[in-house]
Amino acid sequence: MLTLELALAGLGIGSIAALAGLGLLVTYRFTGVFNLAFGAIAMATAYLLWQQVHVWHWPIGLAAPLDLLVICPLFGVLLERSVFRPLQRRGASTAEQLVASLGVLIVLLGMATVIWGAQARLDAPSIVPYRQLRLSGRLQVPLSTVVDLGVIVMVGLALVIGQHTRLGLEVRAVVERRSLAELAGLRVNRVAALGWAIGCALAGIAGVLMAPTMRLQPQGLTLVMLETMAVVVVARLTSPLWAIASALLIGVGQAELTRVRVNGSAEALLDALKSNLFVVVLLLALLMLRRLDERAAPDAGLAARLPTARGRVEARAWWLLPALTLTVPVLLSAQDRRTALAVPALAIVLVSVVVVSGYGGQISLGQAGFAGLGALVAGRLAAGTIPGLPRVPGALVLVLVPLLVLPVGLLMGWPAIRRRGLFLALTTFAFAVTISRFVFDQPAITTGVVVHPPDAFGSDNNFYVLELLCLGIALVLVHNLHTGRLGRALTAVRDDEMGAQASGIDVRFLKLLVLAASAALAALGGALLAMGSRAFDPSAFDPILGLIWFAVVVVFGVDSASGAVIGAGMLVALDAGAPSGTSILVIGVAALFLGRLPGGLVHTLSRLVDATMGGRVAAASVRVPVAPTRLTPTGRRALARTLHRPSSVRGAAP
Repeated sequence: MLTLELALAGLGIGSIAALAGLGLLVTYRFTGVFNLAFGAIAMATAYLLWQQVHVWHWPIGLAAPLDLLVICPLFGVLLERSVFRPLQRRGASTAEQLVASLGVLIVLLGMATVIWGAQARLDAPSIVPYRQLRLSGRLQVPLSTVVDLGVIVMVGLALVIGQHTRLGLEVRAVVERRSLAELAGLRVNRVAALGWAIGCALAGIAGVLMAPTMRLQPQGLTLVMLETMAVVVVARLTSPLWAIASALLIGVGQAELTRVRVNGSAEALLDALKSNLFVVVLLLALLMLRRLDERAAPDAGLAARLPTARGRVEARAWWLLPALTLTVPVLLSAQDRRTALAVPALAIVLVSVVVVSGYGGQISLGQAGFAGLGALVAGRLAAGTIPGLPRVPGALVLVLVPLLVLPVGLLMGWPAIRRRGLFLALTTFAFAVTISRFVFDQPAITTGVVVHPPDAFGSDNNFYVLELLCLGIALVLVHNLHTGRLGRALTAVRDDEMGAQASGIDVRFLKLLVLAASAALAALGGALLAMGSRAFDPSAFDPILGLIWFAVVVVFGVDSASGAVIGAGMLVALDAGAPSGTSILVIGVAALFLGRLPGGLVHTLSRLVDATMGGRVAAASVRVPVAPTRLTPTGRRALARTLHRPSSVRGAAP
């Protein structure tokens, strides 16, 4: 039996989720870009309002309208003009647009961490006064819920009515075929800018309304807002009314679940479900839907549409920069060397992204989930607390961890067989969030898990040698995936899946192979990360970190294993030697400039050095003397006969 009081409370939760979903839907329908940064925009707006009210002592009646009606829309116009308009003009793929929005998310996350810190705040200002409105008898509803419902009704009606106006026709024309819309004289830039302005304003409103109900923390608030994209997935990225209805239903369902009580081991699972119903709906919707209404052109894969980092410099960079990155920790002090233990382990995790995204052409945002599973399994194997398995001694743990996590990669890879681009990216991200909320955040599973290095590698120096050995084995395996017959088949699938299938390549098998190998490598890297820190830390495998790791790989070269090693070294160095959030900010800024650095930093370096070396080779070739050609006796006789022919005959030759 539903409880009316709980249902009204759930409407407040659902209305905020509906606002966030409508903001995401508006941006997508106006521009064709699935804006992963909308959660970070909501978070940054909430922090800006906190700064204005609690630090600068502005009246909230002035600060809130300024932020929501001026700053957020202007920020959306700025994003469209500087980041996404160049991508739209050159017909960028879904993958490139997704990476650009991911860059915006990381920049905002890094700025918030640098400016306000990573600690949680409980004093977020509320723009709606706390007041209860009496409906009938003892039944009351918060004023904020009434305001939220009024806003989503107005926005929803505006979107539905707007679809049948001239503006709606222009929007569809711009999204479907931007070049033809420009030829027809439509104001495509204004339409796109309007979509970004409305989308960012709605994201800001959702963030300001959500912040007072939870802790104000950069990664936490961003992730909660990202979870609300379940409503647009249920709506298949098309219908505002379905998005609103699904958001309200999920909100009411989450509130009604608080009445359910169970005993025993299922209690912890039910408690997790009560607070993470949006996550469950997101994953189930992605697994059940056969397709989404993706507005962009079909993707050929991430690496297929981005220039690759292969070239003559790749071999040199492999031996120089990565070797230097891995050698520097040996020269550091004992304390700094302990911090540097994370470099080879993180490099293995990033190499797993190269396997699935660079070699397989799939967008995977869920590597943090596999890495965390590897760390958790390693700790429980060493302690002998996995049911049905004995205590595993020493380095044998590192052999079994990839093998035990590999079936999870196969299970995750099975629904991904028919998914590409945005659909697969959302599916893998939902998987990472689900694993984080229902496994890593459960005290019954993670409490007391201690992950020690093998006894023979207990010292930092010995453990670093073990990490280098594991990294070397991983790189050899990855190299074998990228060369020979298997490498050519993967390249064919990445570049043209339909053509590869028509030529007889088993596309399904190769997709499963790549996803399973990637999961096993990420698990190995996660186990080494936990061993280096001597404990299992759930925050070290936050789904937001998975987004950052993906961005690092793309920035340094999506199909460059050496770039992954260099990126791991830079990320660890910045985290250790710079203020908190600096590494995130640097990676985000670099991701925003991918339009000017196609293929990443390694490929850009490759082109520069190749151009320089090519010029030297060309100059040297001019100075090389050419030896006179010597004709054989037969050649001399043939030349003599040709020269003694009549001129008319010689001239008749074509």
